[in-house]
Amino acid sequence: MSQSNDVYGQELMAFYRNQSENEIIEREDGLIDARGLGGRKYYFSEYKDWAPFEKESMRYVKGRVLDIGCGAGRHSLYLQKKGFNVLGIDNSPLAIQVCRLRGLKKTRILAIEELQRLKAGTFDSILMMGNNFGLFGSFPKARRLLRQMSRITSPKARIIAQTLDPYPTQEPIHLAYHRLNRKRGRMAGQIRLRVRFQNLAGPWMDYLLVSEKEMRGILEGTGWAIQKILKSTGSLYIAVIQKG
Repeated sequence: MSQSNDVYGQELMAFYRNQSENEIIEREDGLIDARGLGGRKYYFSEYKDWAPFEKESMRYVKGRVLDIGCGAGRHSLYLQKKGFNVLGIDNSPLAIQVCRLRGLKKTRILAIEELQRLKAGTFDSILMMGNNFGLFGSFPKARRLLRQMSRITSPKARIIAQTLDPYPTQEPIHLAYHRLNRKRGRMAGQIRLRVRFQNLAGPWMDYLLVSEKEMRGILEGTGWAIQKILKSTGSLYIAVIQKG
């Protein structure tokens, strides 16, 4: 990926250099969210400023860690300081550069679709934080990638994944988008979006938001199952997903 196409990475680098604060997300129906996940303060937040359910989730991390979609590296860096062996991966070269500048020792430019390139049985914990359960993109893709995750993890590994339940909303624009998705044969929370930065727009991507019931349906028969749900005060939640 060239730097001109790495819009997300350019945004993170601007955050790192204190040249920008906000993230802009565009949904395919024209909705613009100028808050994104929360911008610079979110991507570079310290553990002391994390939400309680996010802090609690770190207690379930064990052994060798793979941080998928590591972004600016806040979870990887926290765990590295705690003595964990962590590999942060991201498909954004500039995001990986930011992680290295911030001191993350083990990084790799790698998309979630390329997990087959990782050695079998390597990891004991997989992080999908920052709503990164969404990187599964769709029901069939999630099940395919969960098989890859089984291959690269130890027998009693776990996935710690954050997502957002899309259904607790009364906003007409969101409800209309849910109806559009169902009409097209997609899951209601299967969002098509892209990141914008200055005059640049990144590639469109599918991003999957699911309810707890939908997550259980995705996991059924994959060898992975929800062990615990950690809930926030809103519709965000983190699932601790156990293998075996």
